[in-house]
Amino acid sequence: MSVTVKICGLSDEAGVDAAVEAGADMIGFVFYPPSPRAVTPAAAAALSARHAGGPLHVGLFVDASDEALAETLAAVPLDMIQLHGREDAARVAAVRARFGLPVMRAVGVAAREEVAAAIVEFGSVADRLLFDAKPPPPSTPGALPGGNAASFDWAVMQGAAVPVPWLLAGGLTAENVGEAIRIAGAPGVDVSSGVERARGVKDPNLIRAFIAAARAG
Repeated sequence: MSVTVKICGLSDEAGVDAAVEAGADMIGFVFYPPSPRAVTPAAAAALSARHAGGPLHVGLFVDASDEALAETLAAVPLDMIQLHGREDAARVAAVRARFGLPVMRAVGVAAREEVAAAIVEFGSVADRLLFDAKPPPPSTPGALPGGNAASFDWAVMQGAAVPVPWLLAGGLTAENVGEAIRIAGAPGVDVSSGVERARGVKDPNLIRAFIAAARAG
């Protein structure tokens, strides 16, 4: 089975075009203003329109209100909502029910117990799960809930009975993604900082290299 690849934090035409042309299954737009990868709904709509009918278009939100979600969805034809904040299972279910789109819940983990707890909490309400490195404390300068180029021990995913499709994230690059997939048994991967030439600036060559390496197994 081919590994699912998501390129997240896209914010310009070159990055979007490279991801689509290299065969990404999902492209992600960040709607979280503190992030250096954040885009406005209008900008995301323009980028999304370049490849209508291509990869799934995923919107990343962090503790967003219904109003913020509705405003974004009115402008951008997203295929999936990614929740990357402190949303609990009830919030995941509520977003899914209100907006009628699949929801991917991102969770930060560092131990097998945390993986198991995330599966119990979200496995029956989310359409997908994304296992990422735990973010730094909120008081850390420049701290973000994801996209921090930090990895975790991929072995904690071994044998995890995840009931929905899932992605591995956190510190992945073209150089280590093959090993990460092998160790974690991941059916999919998500990358943002690992395909950037500067913080928040995607490199088309790195995007192409990452997708090729992920698919090479």
